[in-house]
Amino acid sequence: MSDRQPQNIQGLLAEAMRESTDLARKEMTLFKTEVSQNVRGLFVGVALIVLAAVFGIGAIVLLTESLVDWLATVVESEALAALIVAGVCLVLAVAFGLWGRSKMSAEALAPTRSAHSLQRDAAVLSERVS
Repeated sequence: MSDRQPQNIQGLLAEAMRESTDLARKEMTLFKTEVSQNVRGLFVGVALIVLAAVFGIGAIVLLTESLVDWLATVVESEALAALIVAGVCLVLAVAFGLWGRSKMSAEALAPTRSAHSLQRDAAVLSERVS
């Protein structure tokens, strides 16, 4: 706000327009910043899903056969050993997938700080008007 008080309606309107424009510019900057941070979070979620796939495939390719062979000697059934190993790999893949999906939720992308700031600004403006 300026140090001097405007003397007429035109001055008041001009000052209100300047402040409104400045406020809108700052709100847009906040919105852009928040959305870019949320998109970074989305990329983290995608990276976690890719990581889950890499670990899942690597584990299946490198360990499954030897683990099945070892477990088959313990349970005396190659089919049962294969089912046990496949179940454990499936549980790990689902856990990583769900973790990655939670990082990509719609709520994580919503610009909540901008919305809160807009609500606060509206309350302040309505308080000044009344």
